[in-house]
This record gives sequence, structure tokens and C-alpha cells, in this order.
Amino acid sequence: MSDSKFTVPVAQESLHSELSERSPVPNLREKILAIRNSLRPGQQQMADWGSGPLAISAVPGAGKSTGMAAAAAIAIARQYERYAQSRSSSRRHLVVVTFTRSAAANIKAKIRKFLRDDLSLPQTGFFVYTLHGLALNIASRHSGLSGLQLENVTLITPTQSHRFIRTAVEQWITNNPGTYLRLLEGHQFDGEETERLRRQSVLRTEVLPELANTVIHEAKSSGISPEKLREWSRQTTDEYTILSVAAGLYEQYQNLMRSRDFIDYDDMILAALRVLENDSARRIEQNQVFAVFEDEAQDSSPLQTQLLEILASDGGGNSCTDAINRVSNSSLNLVRVGDPNQAINSTFTPADPIYFRQFCEECDRIERLATMDQAGRSSRIIIEAANFALKWINNQSLAKANNGQQIPENRQVPFRLQTIRPVETGDPQKNANPAPIGRGLELYTPRDIHHTVELLSQRVVELFGEDPTQNSAAILVRENRQGRWLGEALAPVCKEHNITLYDVGERDRRSHVPQEILALLQFCDRPHSPDYLKAALEALVQRQLIPTQDLNALASLPEEFLYPGPLAAPQPETVQKAARLCRNLLRARLELPLYQLISFLALTLNYDQAELATADKLAERVNQQIAGNSSMGGMLSALSEIVSSERFEPVETEDSEERYTRRGQLTIITMHKAKGLDWDYVFLPFLHENLIPGRFWVPPQSQFLGDFTLSEVARAQIRAALHGESTIPDVTQAWEQAKQLKISEEYRLLYVAMTRAKRLVWMSAAQKAPFTWSKPENLQEQAPCPVFPALKRQFPECVANLAYI
Repeated sequence: MSDSKFTVPVAQESLHSELSERSPVPNLREKILAIRNSLRPGQQQMADWGSGPLAISAVPGAGKSTGMAAAAAIAIARQYERYAQSRSSSRRHLVVVTFTRSAAANIKAKIRKFLRDDLSLPQTGFFVYTLHGLALNIASRHSGLSGLQLENVTLITPTQSHRFIRTAVEQWITNNPGTYLRLLEGHQFDGEETERLRRQSVLRTEVLPELANTVIHEAKSSGISPEKLREWSRQTTDEYTILSVAAGLYEQYQNLMRSRDFIDYDDMILAALRVLENDSARRIEQNQVFAVFEDEAQDSSPLQTQLLEILASDGGGNSCTDAINRVSNSSLNLVRVGDPNQAINSTFTPADPIYFRQFCEECDRIERLATMDQAGRSSRIIIEAANFALKWINNQSLAKANNGQQIPENRQVPFRLQTIRPVETGDPQKNANPAPIGRGLELYTPRDIHHTVELLSQRVVELFGEDPTQNSAAILVRENRQGRWLGEALAPVCKEHNITLYDVGERDRRSHVPQEILALLQFCDRPHSPDYLKAALEALVQRQLIPTQDLNALASLPEEFLYPGPLAAPQPETVQKAARLCRNLLRARLELPLYQLISFLALTLNYDQAELATADKLAERVNQQIAGNSSMGGMLSALSEIVSSERFEPVETEDSEERYTRRGQLTIITMHKAKGLDWDYVFLPFLHENLIPGRFWVPPQSQFLGDFTLSEVARAQIRAALHGESTIPDVTQAWEQAKQLKISEEYRLLYVAMTRAKRLVWMSAAQKAPFTWSKPENLQEQAPCPVFPALKRQFPECVANLAYI
């Protein structure tokens, strides 16, 4: 049984008692109990929820999504029964919130299946959202209160190269010449003009945009205003007044966004919270919801947590601020499920696992914490290896702290001490804790990365040899560049042995849609430009719409290529085909309305369903942005900005889990993207210290500012203030805290990667590897990830003897 302290609010006995009353739905009580009893202990605790707050800390492979879907279906069934008995016309619903659109689709399908197949109930009474989708839904229903007029605003996902960020930097420099000059001087400056120009370029294009981008997301997601940042800055003593600089950049960015009616994802959350500050609107929203279930709670930000707590309150609280300390209030009908040990997004998003940890601690104090520590995904040796890695890394962190290194009190160790346990005999999961392949854990130390490919290829061929359709496998990499290099190296072997190779980094990148559309539109606008013609032809060749040929020759004389005169030499068939297609594009430019061009080009490029949906999304975005200034120039400007400075998210029409985990397929995928997925065999090559946990370093071009980066110092200072630390750390302390945050997260990422495997985890750290994978040919001696030698010592029987391979 689970070792949880949690006492279920509706224990099995009281559940029997409650459902023994005459039900308007025949046999519903038996069906609910059948679902409940089919779950393992940790999942049953979630299914037994009746009201109030509940935290579920779940280990990898514990079946939290299945448990949450079952608990949601049971909660909906019990609510359905109450309303059927009371014959009320007003019915509240359950809100289920998760981190990604694919996860939302997955859990929605599971809840519907339980309702339809197990409970014979209508598939209603609940809604599933992403956090931002929920916020947008609330804000759009009360547009007068939220200030969000959806028909007039444009949603963007800016990066540090976005026009608004760059403009905010330039405006701040104009308004703060003295502070800018202090940054320019740095730690030492002799006044040499060439160095001054170099530093100006670094500050304008790298340092300040990075600071702005980091702080804007960090502050907005926590409800922090530029004024609050300035107040915090007065508590610091750093020579550059980093938080004050950040506040100025943030203020300029906000002014630019408002002046153009642009919003970002944080604005959605803020708009929803503005609605909920109104007593009447808050009661309307709360009265429609009987509970909120949150999945992946370790990835929430402060404002997201606040939004869910307000919505989950049963009419309690008079304002948004009342939501913060209400966990002990039984009127908070909120179930949060997550794993602090799988928090892998906090160094590049505002998510911070500390908030879920705090929720777990608060629930533990009132005996409302349950631990799902039984996992049936992996074989026992993989569980042992993951548990060992977790404890070893925690011990190392504590040893460093005891040697006098500063580690923040609220982040003493990277992991919550939570051991994965195999499931008990008779577990309902089919093939739980499957038998390992070989020893189930294989540890290799190849000579170099080429030897790594040789060993990995050999093992893949062995594993796929008999019947590849029976197994799934994945290579998990830390960087996309590693995946690209591996994909090229493994392609010949996979082709020879009829193994499907799926490189997610290459195949799943729908961001090519804006780039290709832009290339064709630029050609349509200026067909006489050799550069634009060549770019359009490259896109057509890439899509296999025209044969590969010497594009430089075609592009060098655009008019002769497109409209050859009567005296011109006859064009070969390959050239004629390319010319005909290009002329069709130019004809469409003349005949079609501007707003239809992107859709036409998407069809011309022979896009698949997902690409067409992404192109439609792109067309809607561009047409909205150029409304009132509809011209080819405006369209090209909007598209150019999207291509150069935004993460334009694709529209997915196929379940990503199904795409990435197909049987008979070897998937190359990053460790981050692998979270939530699993495979029979998982390969973890290139486990080197310079990537995991990595080195926190200052780019050489910005070292004139000191041995730290402004953005990471600002992030650490903001988080220290948010976490209620007594003082805001100085630059040295903040840099050390940022370093510890990164180290902890990188180790959690490795833990996530190891626990994706069911029957075999293959790990390697080559003796020679690139220092940077942008130059994979430059090999040098590389130290392994520190936990790798420890694993070899702990599991000597799993160390491969390469003398015989």
C-alpha cells in the first residue's frame, strides 16, 4: 500500500454508504466502484476525492493521467447523480487543466472513454483546457472587464529578436544615456573607438534584448509591474542597477504592446484575473465550476496558480489576493497533480516547481497529500538506476552545501526525496514492470562520437532484428544539433535494415511554413530579383515540386528564365517545368485578392493537413495584423517579422504521442520533448559534463560587464523576492543561485530521460566529443556527466566490455 499520510475525504466505506442510496441511474454506484477498484492505491486516492484541496505527487510512470481521467469521470458521475436526484436545471462542471494542447486532447479522450464505456453516461459535464486556453475563455466572456477585445488584438510569442523588444531597447537607451554609458564602460575600458563600437553592438543586439525578454516573461507571469521591479532594485547595491534597467525595458515594451493592440500569453492570464477581481463576474465563473483538476502542476507560474485557486473556490474570497493562502480552506475544490522531480522548464520559462512543492507541503500539514509512488512502466533495473541517480545527485548537492557553497534554503537539493516503487502483484496494468531486455541497463564508454554511432547502430539492429513491428525505440538527445548529426549518421544503417528513422527535430518543425510562404511572396513581389527567385526555387525543390538543378544558372537571368524570347536557346524540360510553376505564381499574384494568397501558396506547395492548418493560422494572423493597411509591403513586413523573431507554433492534426512512439520506428527526439512519452528501448548517448549539468558561462563578447550575465542575475533576484527571501541577493549570490537552478534542472532532465524506458536504457559517454555541437568535427577529451561513473560503480554488471565489441 502507499505510504501516504493522506486520509481520503470520502473513504471507500463512506463511498459505499453514499452510493447505496437509491440512484436515478441504475447500477451507477457499482460502475463507479468498479473503476475505483481497477486502479492502483495512489490512483485510488485521487478517485476517492470528494471535496477540498488535494495534492498528488506522482513518480514517473505512475499513471497519473489515467488516474486523473478516472478520478475526473467519477467526480462527474457523482455530480451527475446529485443533480439527477435534485432535478436541478443548473449543473456545475469540472474544469481540467493541463500544460500542452496534446496533453489536453489525450486526457479529454480518456475521460470521455470512462464516461462512455465504463459509466454509460453522457460525455459532458467537464471542460479540458490548457492554462492559457482557460484564461482566454474567461477573458473573452467578459471583454468589458478584461480589456481584451479579441477582434482588435494580435497574439504574439516574442523572442529577444522581436521588433518590440529591439525597439524597447533603443527607446530605453535614448531615455537613460547615463546608465547606458555605465554599461558600456563595464569593468574596464580604455576608450578605444573600435572596442566602443563592439560593445555598443553587443549591448544593443544581445545583452539588453536578452535581459528584456527574460525579465518581461518572469515579471508578467508573476503579476509584477515595472514599478515593483524598481522598488526591489532599491534594495540591491549592484553597480549596474540591473533590476532598474530591466524595469525600464519592461515599461517600454508594455507601452509598445498597448499602442499596437498586441498581447502575449501572459496578458491572457492577467486579463482573466482582471475579470475575477469583479465580485459579480467572479461569482458567475465560480458558480459554473464544482472543482478544478490540474495536471503537470510543477510547471505552473504564480499567476496561473492564482487563477486556478480563485476558480476552484466555492464562492470564498473577496478578491484575487485572497486566493494565495487558502489551501487550508475546505472550500478550495482543487486537485493538483504533478511531479517536482520532473520540473524541467524553469530555466527558460517562468514556471517554477517551488510553488507546487509549497502546495504539497501545505496539503501535507492538513493531511491532504497523497503520493503515487508505484510505477509499472519500467523494468526493475531501470527503476533501481533512476532511484540511485536521484539519491546520488541529492547527496552531492548536500555535500557541496556543507563545504560552504551557497545554495538557497528553498532549493537545498534538486529532487524531492520520492522513491519509485514497482507495482504490487495483481496490478491492473498489463505487463507492468516488464522483463528487461538483456540486463535492462547498459553503460558504454566509446572512444569517440563515431564509435558511439557504431555501437548504437549495432544495438539497434539487434533489437529490431526479429520483428521490428513489436517494439518502439528512441534516442534522446540534449540538443537538436546532436539529433541532426545522429540522424545523418544513422540514416544509411536504418535504410539498409528497413528501420524507420524519425527525426523529430527535422520532421516536426512546422516553422518552415512561414519561411517558405515568405520566400514565394517575396518572389511574387520582385520577380526580377535573382536572390528572391533563387529562394523561391529552393523552396520548390525542397518540396519536390520541381527537379533538382543548377538554380544559380536559372536565377542569374530572371527575365530570360521566366519569359524566354524567340531567339533564346530551347529550355530543357526540367527548366521549363520550373518556369511554368513560377509563372503560375506570378499570375496568381495578379488575379487573386491579397488575403487569399497565403492559402493559394500553401496548396501550391502541396502541404499536408497539418501544414495547411498551420498556413491558415498564419494567413489569419497576417491578415489581422495588416488590417487597415492591406498591401503586399505590409504582408511581407509582417511575415518577415514572424520568420525572424517569433516562435510561430504549428497546428497539429495528429496525436504527437502516436507519431513519436510508433512501433518499428527509431525516434530521435530531445529529452525535453520526450517528457510524457515512453518507449521499449531508450538510448541516451553523449552524456557529458559540459551538457549535463552543463557549465554556466559568460559569452566572451559580453565579459566586459563581469563574470555574470545580466539576464540570469535579474531572474534570480526576481525569484528570490517572489519566494519571500529576507533579502534580495547581490550579483555574486544571484549568479550562484542561477547556476544551482540550472544544475538542478539539468539533472532532473536526465532523470526524466532515464524513466522514459520500459525494458532497456542504453547510456554512453564517449571519451572524445565536441565542446560545442555546432562544430561536431572538433573532438577533444570530455568528462562524463558526474552521475555516469557513479552508475558504473553501482551497477558494474551493466558496464559494457568494449574490448569484445
